[in-house]
Amino acid sequence: MAQRRTARRKPGPQPRKPDAQSSSGELRIIGGDWRSRKLRFPDAGGVRPTPTRTRETLFNWLNYHLAGADCLDLFAGSGALGLEALSRGAGATTLVDHTPALARALRDNLRLLKSDKGEVICQDVETYLAHRQRPPFDIVFMDPPFRQGWLERLFPLLASQQWVKPGGWVYVEYESERATPSVPGGWHLHRQKTAGQVTYCLFRVPGDGE
Repeated sequence: MAQRRTARRKPGPQPRKPDAQSSSGELRIIGGDWRSRKLRFPDAGGVRPTPTRTRETLFNWLNYHLAGADCLDLFAGSGALGLEALSRGAGATTLVDHTPALARALRDNLRLLKSDKGEVICQDVETYLAHRQRPPFDIVFMDPPFRQGWLERLFPLLASQQWVKPGGWVYVEYESERATPSVPGGWHLHRQKTAGQVTYCLFRVPGDGE
């Protein structure tokens, strides 16, 4: 990427070993209405879907919070997180990626799946988050390129622009050699796990009155 993701453009030494799907530019949905559906995406910017086991763990964490949820997939890349959320019952997903080829593929795959619940926005993530012009989301997925300081730049925007509803959730992935990132006041680390060179975690945003 460019800017990724739900997929991965990880610069730097010792890159993560690609998932078996990544070399062919193929994504497999692992649960829900579209379970086992295979989707194609272009080899743009070294994008790789979030691995199957990581996705399975994440959506187990979100099991009771996903039905009807309004989701935001930042650095959407192949769409692995946003499309998986729709397959498992999310009410809508907005997928943001600044790479035109990936944005086109996301739109094509939504048409292939005959879904009108996904919106694709081809824009820089930081620009998109700078000014909120729509209601906040229930769940935000954020899987940015590693070692570029994205979390430090974007967490304050998510909080100051109130992109997440009270009681909502923010999922992030980051390089496992770094400490758990600092988050806006009140956010609570709900779940965290490390798989090889990647740590992934789920934060809860405080609800009204908390």
